Amino acid sequence: MAGRVFFFLQHATYEPAFQAASMGITAAAMGDDVYFVFAFEALRQLVRGGFGLAHSERERTEAARAEGLNVPTPARMLEEARALGAKLVACDTTVRICGLSPQELHGTLDDVMGLASIWRLTEGARVLTL
Repeated sequence: MAGRVFFFLQHATYEPAFQAASMGITAAAMGDDVYFVFAFEALRQLVRGGFGLAHSERERTEAARAEGLNVPTPARMLEEARALGAKLVACDTTVRICGLSPQELHGTLDDVMGLASIWRLTEGARVLTL
């Protein structure tokens, strides 16, 4: 039974990025409409190319183990989820609070929208925050 799934991402280090990206690509592959909503550090790291990078010794060890198991990086899974139709979005107010402009996010995000629009899209959806 396909539906809508929202991943609200505030953190961008390896563990939360891996959780969101792996669940998101799985949901997209199973036919769900997937939305990754980026905010604050997750948004800044996505823009800088640092989404999913390890930030502690434990995360570096986990990332190395994953690489040894041929598990894709969180950034790669996010790209693959996007290729399956997942959308990367952010709230326009959050974008501005982070010191960014919607125009500079063209291509990085699929859409910058108002919070009311995001809120309406979550109606009846599964929502996870990381």
